[in-house]
Amino acid sequence: MNDLYPPKVEKKEHQHNKHNDIRIDEYFWLNQRDNPEVIDYLERENDYYSKSTAHTKVFQNSLFDEMKSRIKEDDSSAPYFYNGYWYISRYEIGKEYPIYTRKKENLEANEEILFDCNEMAKGHDYFRLVGISISPDNTKAAFSIDTVSRRLYTMKVKDLVTGEFLSTSIENTTGGSVWAKDNATLFYTQKNTQTLRSEAIYKHDINSGSDTRTLVYEEKDDTFSVYVMDSKSEEYIFISSYSTLTTEFQYIKSDEPSSDFKYIHKRERGLEYSISHYNDFFYVFTNADDAYNYKVMKTPVNKTDRSNWKDFIPHRSSVLLEDLEIFNEYMVLTERENGLSRIRIQSWDGTKDFYLPVDGETYTLYTSTNVDFNTTKLRYVFNSLTNPSSVLEYDMETGEKFILKEQEVLGDFNKENYVSKRLWATADDGVKVPISIVYHKKTNLRPSTPILQYAYGSYGSTIDPNFSTTRLSLLDRGFVFAIAHVRGGEYMGRNWYEDGKLFKKKNTFSDFISCSKFLIKEGYTSPDHLYAYGGSAGGLLMGVIVNDAPELYNGVISAVPFVDVVTTMLDETIPLTTSEYDEWGNPNDKEYYDYIKSYSPYDNVVAQDYPNILVTTGLHDSQVQYWEPAKWVARLRDLKTNKKQLYLDTNMQAGHGGASGRFDALHETAKKYAFILDLENQI
Repeated sequence: MNDLYPPKVEKKEHQHNKHNDIRIDEYFWLNQRDNPEVIDYLERENDYYSKSTAHTKVFQNSLFDEMKSRIKEDDSSAPYFYNGYWYISRYEIGKEYPIYTRKKENLEANEEILFDCNEMAKGHDYFRLVGISISPDNTKAAFSIDTVSRRLYTMKVKDLVTGEFLSTSIENTTGGSVWAKDNATLFYTQKNTQTLRSEAIYKHDINSGSDTRTLVYEEKDDTFSVYVMDSKSEEYIFISSYSTLTTEFQYIKSDEPSSDFKYIHKRERGLEYSISHYNDFFYVFTNADDAYNYKVMKTPVNKTDRSNWKDFIPHRSSVLLEDLEIFNEYMVLTERENGLSRIRIQSWDGTKDFYLPVDGETYTLYTSTNVDFNTTKLRYVFNSLTNPSSVLEYDMETGEKFILKEQEVLGDFNKENYVSKRLWATADDGVKVPISIVYHKKTNLRPSTPILQYAYGSYGSTIDPNFSTTRLSLLDRGFVFAIAHVRGGEYMGRNWYEDGKLFKKKNTFSDFISCSKFLIKEGYTSPDHLYAYGGSAGGLLMGVIVNDAPELYNGVISAVPFVDVVTTMLDETIPLTTSEYDEWGNPNDKEYYDYIKSYSPYDNVVAQDYPNILVTTGLHDSQVQYWEPAKWVARLRDLKTNKKQLYLDTNMQAGHGGASGRFDALHETAKKYAFILDLENQI
């Protein structure tokens, strides 16, 4: 290992000039995906990483076997009933991909295999099947596949009577589709192949040939994207246009696929809403009238303009509404108060209104697959940092509760061996920031205790405390796992998100650092044993903390990181850019340019000591282009003043989500865990 030298990459000066500010980008040329020099550099980085960590390979394989051994290989989902059939997905021993099946009317009926993804994946380094949509008469299944990991899906149709595939083959879709009631018309969303924006809705008659399609709606505002969905009642088909702050819905009756879509209410900047249908009303989940934590309104199906919307579930300043699920006799709300989720059940006749009981502070709770409109049975999922996931069914009529499926953790797992709690750090501005932690009961919390601190902190995406079988490999080796619920998510309500974006984005970063300082100050760990991990926008977070507080961490894992923020947000040809101005700001505006530049990790690398860093990416990443982490690592190599480890690991076959197989993904987790366990001298 001492004879290995980090790869060198040529500097080719490129000047970015915006607002009369010149930024020198010596590695800008790495965005040439088809340039052999670029591929050579990525492969040399991979080779350096592989050889530098060769002493961990046996341990990585052992970790992989350990994590795999906890997984029930011949597992299956909890069956759900829809339109006369029970639908089940299952895995077979030794196989990477699911098998999708159904049984007619009862679970004792013969199994009908819809899709065996193991067979379909043969010959592909990457394979993903999504968007299975069954026609109303149960005879056809639309589905989509991606074999590149670029999230550009090819939509196809299978005849479930003959088992044959129709000629339909439509490329560059989002993967999902909606059937009209005629069992022939499919509505779907087309993506722009350059920007990957979901930009248009088409319809296709499966009886008219493979390339026959009709444009239904094109979203011409490039800050918006579109999707198509149907109502749970199956009476309506909706088109939604959406940006970070604004939504708009159009609708038709699902038995009138040739009719023109009508607007529910035309877009107003800052107005967000979604639509559910029940009887003669549309129920509107919305932030209208300054309902920042959202409320539910209702409007007649024939009078949909906002002037007709009436409050149904009022806004509450301390309670965030997260989801609305409608049944024929009940409505179910998912709420969040003080960071904790809860499920509220109300009958339409007003005789019932109650919450499902839940204990603890470090759990995840959400409604699950509830496709049957006419049932009284609600499916939901519960797990916690110490409890494996369970799919439960609650009969809203009788009050009976059943466990349909418990996640089986093989081996000697005992949930009583683990402890979890919620802590509160104080941010720079005095705000209390929650931290959820879990550890083995034999682990003593002291300065020599290793902690892996994780966060995401963007887009209002909340990271709930959930169970992980792979994480046990850290906990059983004396690690504490900590989730910092930083601003930028919605853990503490909608304002928690608003206080972590645009000109308040730096709260996300300072919150994470404050949580780290709290854990050190309270004696839970020390800088020699504190590790940080984040991916995508969480990778941006990692990029900022290593610039701003490198002394706090012994090691950092930054997965598919969004680290070249200014350059990306100025390039409208890059996927996701235009649709995210409301999240980060538009740097074409100098005020936003200056603010983003002040934290953008790539633009703020300086000559200083950095912690040990592992950076991962995928060559075909559709969300964060591979060149962002590649450029960042190159600049870090050039400027950092110490000899601590710095690795770039590029998956040359995969994209943003990594490997597609359930076991292949474990190899990537084993690499990350081996990196920090090696730093703890546990290999």
